[in-house]
Amino acid sequence: MKIKAAVAWAPDRPFTIETCDLAEPGPGEAVVRIVACGICHTDLAVKHQHVPIPLPMVLGHEGAGIVEKLGPGTEGFAVGDHVVLSFAACGACPDCHDGHPAFCDQFLPLNLAGAREGGSGIVREGEPLNGHFFAQSAFASHALAGRSNMVKVDKDLPLPLLAPLGCGIQTGMGTVLNSLRPAAGESLAVFGAGSVGLAGVIAGVIAGCSTIVAVDLKPSRLALARAVGATHVVDGSSTDAVEAIRAATGGRGAHCSFDTTGVPAVASQAFRSLRKRGRAAYVAAPPAGTVYGIDAYDLLNSGGSIRGVIEGDAVPAQFIPKMVEHYRAGKLPLEKLITSYPFESINQAVHDTENGTAVKAVLVMA
Repeated sequence: MKIKAAVAWAPDRPFTIETCDLAEPGPGEAVVRIVACGICHTDLAVKHQHVPIPLPMVLGHEGAGIVEKLGPGTEGFAVGDHVVLSFAACGACPDCHDGHPAFCDQFLPLNLAGAREGGSGIVREGEPLNGHFFAQSAFASHALAGRSNMVKVDKDLPLPLLAPLGCGIQTGMGTVLNSLRPAAGESLAVFGAGSVGLAGVIAGVIAGCSTIVAVDLKPSRLALARAVGATHVVDGSSTDAVEAIRAATGGRGAHCSFDTTGVPAVASQAFRSLRKRGRAAYVAAPPAGTVYGIDAYDLLNSGGSIRGVIEGDAVPAQFIPKMVEHYRAGKLPLEKLITSYPFESINQAVHDTENGTAVKAVLVMA
């Protein structure tokens, strides 16, 4: 079928919207008409070749839409279902069996490399494009998705608000609720008040944290952090974040910290802001060739723990419905985080994402 897709050609070239051909759905696959897709920093890392996956490619991995066609082996789904698309997993390895599909043995080939039986499924002028990114390539009018990464949602829900649940919001909320697991009354420090960090702040509120400190460099992001539940905010450009967090927590430091930046100096602050036996979680990789600045002696002496987290260590089929429940209950104010753009304005949306104007840019296809 003919589709429109935004093609990433090279780091220094803008996306262009092209007419392409989409393959028929294979076993376990569906054609989904994409209603909306969030823009994630992982998309841009590939576009700029910080993650060196060959271009040209159709990116996009926070898709939400409506099932239009089903291949064999897609029991449980029907044409007309509304779905949020998330990451893919094999479903057969030990980590998938243990309920941790984000650590699937096949995570990298299935998601970053877009491995798919039969190839990418997207062809332009007779030439296959690198596609099936995160088993969707949802910067497009239609996408091939798999049974493992489609999650049904009620048809009365606004898909443009739900699209980022598949990755960014899931990563932020899941890291707090699934990995750090603060008890009611504990404290949480969040470094970086983008969409992932703000989702972490919201999760801290849901968990009942008594003190939630958000650290960022942009006053507008700090104001938004307060609006979604942070009890304290710290401008890291003018204030020592570690000292400020200790002051906010009675001098002891936070029970939990969450770094979303991947900046080694900030990652070090996230660990140093903890009290003894505190827990730190990290979701962003530092620049190639660098390491997080965490002193091994401090780690041993404090009894602290460090966790790397992918996709909020979530099972999307279980966690996305939980996030939807929080949204329905008014506890997940997605409308405060999202700025919508027409699909044709993808390059403006990317620009606004990169300069911080948009916390979470969402492309609306229909």
